[in-house]
Amino acid sequence: MRRDAGVQAAKTKVEDGMAYTIKEGDYRQYGASAAGGGVVFTFEAEKEEDCSILLYGKDGGIRQELKVPESCCRGAIRSVFVAGLKAESLRYNYKISGTVVTDPYAKRIIGRERWRDAGRVKNEFRVCGGYSDDTFSWGTDVHPEIPRHEMFLYKLNIRGFSMDAGIPAKERGTFAAVRDKIPYLKELGVTTVEFMPVYEFEELILKEKAVLPEYISWQVRKEDQIKPEACAMPERVNLWGYAPANYFAVKASYAKGQDAAVEWKKLIRALHENHMECVMEMYFPENVNQNLILDALRYWVREYHVDGFHLLGENLPVTQIAQDAWLRRTKIFGAVFENAVLWHPCRYPHLYVYNDEYLYPVRALLNHKNGGMDAFACQQRKQHQYHGFVNYISDNNGFSLRDLFCYEQKHNEENGEENRDGSDWNMSANYGVEGRSRKQRIVRIRERQMCNAVAVLFLAQGVPLLYEGDETGDSQNGNNNVYCQDNPTGWVNWKKDERYAWFREFVARMAAFRREHPVLAADMPKQLSDAKGTGYPDLSYHGENAWISDLSGERQSLGMLYCGKKDGDGTEGEEFLYVGCNFHMGPTRLALPKLPGKKKWYLLMDTARERAPFLKEEERVDAPRIELCGQSVVILTGK
Repeated sequence: MRRDAGVQAAKTKVEDGMAYTIKEGDYRQYGASAAGGGVVFTFEAEKEEDCSILLYGKDGGIRQELKVPESCCRGAIRSVFVAGLKAESLRYNYKISGTVVTDPYAKRIIGRERWRDAGRVKNEFRVCGGYSDDTFSWGTDVHPEIPRHEMFLYKLNIRGFSMDAGIPAKERGTFAAVRDKIPYLKELGVTTVEFMPVYEFEELILKEKAVLPEYISWQVRKEDQIKPEACAMPERVNLWGYAPANYFAVKASYAKGQDAAVEWKKLIRALHENHMECVMEMYFPENVNQNLILDALRYWVREYHVDGFHLLGENLPVTQIAQDAWLRRTKIFGAVFENAVLWHPCRYPHLYVYNDEYLYPVRALLNHKNGGMDAFACQQRKQHQYHGFVNYISDNNGFSLRDLFCYEQKHNEENGEENRDGSDWNMSANYGVEGRSRKQRIVRIRERQMCNAVAVLFLAQGVPLLYEGDETGDSQNGNNNVYCQDNPTGWVNWKKDERYAWFREFVARMAAFRREHPVLAADMPKQLSDAKGTGYPDLSYHGENAWISDLSGERQSLGMLYCGKKDGDGTEGEEFLYVGCNFHMGPTRLALPKLPGKKKWYLLMDTARERAPFLKEEERVDAPRIELCGQSVVILTGK
C-alpha cells in the first residue's frame, strides 16, 4: 500500500459518531478490498473529476459520502484507503462528477437477492456494491482438462434448467438444483457444462420512457384522465442474462441460501469431482472496457476454478485473451479468431471456434431446404490440428430440437414483440401439421428426424453440443427466442413424462458410442488418404458403388468409411466403421466396401427402427450393399 508523504491523511466524521481516516490506497487491484483495519477502494476516474464514495445503511439510504482527494490519483486511477471501515458490512457506490456509479469490479452486488423482486420498485431498482470473502476450501480440486476428442458439451440456463415442478421447491432456480442434477448429466455422457450468464445482471426489463418534445410542458391537474406513467413492475423478465452486467459478482438470486459465491464454488467443485468441466458464457456489450474483460476472465479462473469461457459480444479482445498467460490452459470458445492465433502451434490446444457453421448446412439437409451432401461431408470431417470446433443443431438461439421438426414458422407472439423477434431463417419443417400432431405417421417421422440429428451430431469430428432439454424432447411451443419466457415455455420439463425416455437413452448411447470409437473424433484432420499405411484411407466416401461417390447436385445419400488404428488387449489392429446417411424421403441402397481378410460387416444402429435405433444384437450383413429406409442413418462395424 502506498503511503506517499505528499498525501495528507484526512478525517471525515460520520453521522454515527465514528471517524474514518482517508489515505492514498493501492492502485494495483480494482474494486473494494479489505486491508489492515480498513478498506481500499480503487476505481477508474480522471484526476479532474469530482469523486466520492457513498456508504449506505441496511435501509438503502446514504449514510455517508466520503470525498476522494484529487491527489490520490495515478494516471486515470483513483485509490484511497479508508481506515476504520469494516469490509464485512460494506454497502457502497461511487459518485463521479455527480453520477452515481456501481463499482464494475464489485465482487458482490446488494439489491438483487430475490429474483424479480417487486419490492425493488420503490427504490427504482438501484443496487450497490458489497464485499465478498474469497476464502473457500477447494481441497484437492484440479481442473479436469478433458481432451478435445472426449468432450460432450451441454448448455444450460440455471433457471431454465431447474424451475420445473420435477425439482424440489426450495431448490428451484438455484445452483443447488443444478448440482443435484450432476449424476443425471454424467449418465447422459456430458463432460463439459456450459452455463449461460451466472454473474450479476438485471433480470427486470424496464419499460422505455417516452421523451416529450421541449415545447410540451406537462402539468398534472385533477381533471386529467391521462396521467404520467408511474414506475411499475416490468411485464417481462430477462431469463438469459444477455445485458450489461457486473462481471465480478455471482448472481445472488441463483443462491439457495445467503452466499451465492460459495454455492457457485460448490457447484464447480462438484463438477470437478465428477471429472466434468465448467464453462461460463460471458456477454460483453461493445462499450465494455477491454482491460476489464481480461481482468474478469482471470478472476473467474483464479478464484472460482472455471475451466473455460464462451465469449459473446462486440469489440472483444479475442487475440489478447487467446495469448494471455493466465488463460493459457483455459478453454476459450468464440465465433471468430485471427488466423495468427488459430494456426499457432501449441502444446495445449485451448481455442474452439463456436458458431453456426454446422447448424445451417445440416438443418438444410435434414429438412430438405436445398442442402447438399458436399457441405454436409465437409462439416462432418471439420477438424484442425491446433484448435477445435463446436457443433450443434439447436441451441438457445432458435427452435428446440423437437420444435425444429414440428414448426415451419416461429411463434413468438408471447414475447410481446408482435412476432418480430427471433430468427426468420430456421431451416425447419413441420411434416404436414404446424405444431403438435396425433397422426402417428407425422409423429414417427419427427422422432426419426430427431434421432438422425443426434446421430450425425455425435458422428461428426468436432465437439458435439446439446442444449438443455433437447434430450427429453422438450418443446417451446414454436417460440424460437424464449429469452423472456420465465415460465414452462422456457423451462425444461422434468415432470414424470416418459414418452421420450427412449430418446434420452439414445442420446446417451450415441455419446458412449463416440467415446468407444476414437476414430470418429480424432484431434487430427482426416487426410482422405492412406496416411497410416493400413491399406485403407482414414476416411472415404461411397455411393451405390463402392469407392465411387457423387457429392454434388441433388444427391441426398452417402456412405462414409472410417479406418483407423486402435489398441486393444495390448495388440494393435484396424478399426472399421461405416456410416450410411439417407436424407431422401424414399429408400436407397449404399455399397459396403470389401473388408480385409475374413472381416465382415455388422449392423449396430438404424434410426429407422422406431424408438429403438440400437440393435440388441449385432446383425451380420453379407450383401455387398445395404438398403436404407427414407430419412435414416445407419452404423456398421467391420470385424
